This record gives sequence, structure tokens and C-alpha cells, in this order.
Amino acid sequence: MQPQAGTRYEVEAVVFDMDGVLIDSRPVIEEAWRSVARRHGRVLADPEVEEYVHGRTGDQTVRLIFPDHSDADRKSIWAEVDTVEEEAPYRAVPGADGLATRLRDAGVPVGLATSSWTRKIDNALGGLGLLDVFRVRVTRDDVERGKPHPDPYLAACRGLGIRPQRALVFEDSVSGVRSAVTAGAVCVGIGGPALVEAGAVVAVADFTALVVGGTAEEAGTITLTDPDGRVTVALVRGPVGG
Repeated sequence: MQPQAGTRYEVEAVVFDMDGVLIDSRPVIEEAWRSVARRHGRVLADPEVEEYVHGRTGDQTVRLIFPDHSDADRKSIWAEVDTVEEEAPYRAVPGADGLATRLRDAGVPVGLATSSWTRKIDNALGGLGLLDVFRVRVTRDDVERGKPHPDPYLAACRGLGIRPQRALVFEDSVSGVRSAVTAGAVCVGIGGPALVEAGAVVAVADFTALVVGGTAEEAGTITLTDPDGRVTVALVRGPVGG
């Protein structure tokens, strides 16, 4: 259920997903899995890519696409995909780098919770100059259960020293939204209406659609509002631990 117009949420920290939120990685990820799958005799339909690839760990994806393969074969296929993603160039999602940097400069605790891994993160975010933005990074290797389970966002919030209910999460996949919402966080979707149906309080096409107001020095608050004014998220300074 969508919140009523004018709903305001107060949070103390922001946690970003990476793929599809900070970096425009969908074309790279989709082509990586499609090309490697074809190499192994599997042609992926569009609905399969959406269901099996986005918002999941590589381990989950390769098991869904190749359920009858041995563990060794799946591990080898997954490694092929990883190599493609680790070496590809990435662009920032419009407005993502500017907002992340502004939050850091304002002293807002910023974390990363991603199904990606260290080499890809270093390549993608390093190329955009964003590696020093994040106080906490949670990767696929840091949790036993990935998205849609809440574990990645629970771990990020622990690392930031806040309760999940005091965190704003940006997510672009249904799986990721469910992870954030199950953890208890306020989630803003970067994408379409399906993200709101999954539990995001609002969804926008990208970060340029958000109206940013206030400063950390101005009443201690930065505000983010969707274009229709339905939802405002206020980033306020609070005690460590929320």
C-alpha cells in the first residue's frame, strides 16, 4: 500500500545497493549472463533474466539457470560471468554519484549492501571516484543469505551503528526491495511501479528525479522528496545506535 501524500520519514543513514542504483550495470550483467549461458547451451528469455539474474547473488542465479549441472560446472560458469563483470566499464546512474558524495560531505553515514564482490566493486566504484563514500561495505561474501533475505541490510545497519528502521535504502530490484523492507528499513525504489508493489515507499526513475533540500548545517537535516511530493525522507542527525 502506498503511503498517503505528504508522508514524512526520518532516518539517520543511507544504504545504497550498487548494481542498477549507483552504476548502470544492467546491460553489462544481462549480456554477461546471456553470453555465458549461450556458450553452455542455454538461451535466456527476458522473463528469466529479470527473475533469475537481477537482485540475486551469482550463486543463486547459476543454480536457477543450470539446475541440472554439477556444483563444479556451475562454479566454472559463474567464474566466467564474474570475469566479464569485473573488467567492464560502468557509468553512474544519473544523479547517483552527486547524491552519494553530497551525503558523505554532509556527514551522513553511508553504507553499501550489494550482491557484487570486492574486485567488481573496486573496478566499478573506483572508476567513478566513489570508493571513499562508504563507511561500511557488505558484499556477497559477507553474508550467508543474500537478497531477498534481510541479512545484507541488517549487516550494513549493524556496521553503521543504527537500527534498520532509521535507515533509508535505495534499491532497483524486487528482490532487493524485499530484503530492505524485511530488514525494517525505509526503501526508495530506483525503477518502476513493481518496486512499490514489493514494498518501496515510492519509486523514481533515477536520482535526478529527487528534490534535494536543506543541508546538514540547516537544522541538521537533508530532505529528499519525490517529484509528486508524496514522500519526503529527512536525514537527521541522531545518536549513534539510533
